Amino acid sequence: MASNIATNTRVPLGELLDFVRPRHRALLITARADGTPQASPLTCGVDDDGRIVVSTYPERAKTRNARRRPRVSIVVLSDEWNGPWVQIDGAAEVLDSPESVEPLVEYFRNISGEHPDWDEYRAAMVKQGKSIIRITPERWGPVATGGFPARLAP
Repeated sequence: MASNIATNTRVPLGELLDFVRPRHRALLITARADGTPQASPLTCGVDDDGRIVVSTYPERAKTRNARRRPRVSIVVLSDEWNGPWVQIDGAAEVLDSPESVEPLVEYFRNISGEHPDWDEYRAAMVKQGKSIIRITPERWGPVATGGFPARLAP
């Protein structure tokens, strides 16, 4: 049985965003009021300005935490459990409805494509009072895969 050797690939911002765009599963790490970490599993995307974006609600812990302390980290995962992943650290900005509506349209479009009725979608976002968190990448780890250390390679 072949051993999988762990990899760590440093990439520039453009390649990072190319890596993240097709991956939508993530964990957002924010800081609670007492400073301890709080992790939220979620769906994310990349907006047209290269920010990682998350659809949410204003009363969610991640939203309150990001508003209070905008230094956040997001771990973007592959669909396969043992696929490549990356941690991105950056500054979060929270937009609430109605300012969040057009960014939410962009979020949906970049993840899922065209909606059959954009007016209906916009009305739903306002009715639900949706927010969006936009994270500007400032630092990121290498794109990594799990496995054995290279010293154990055959």
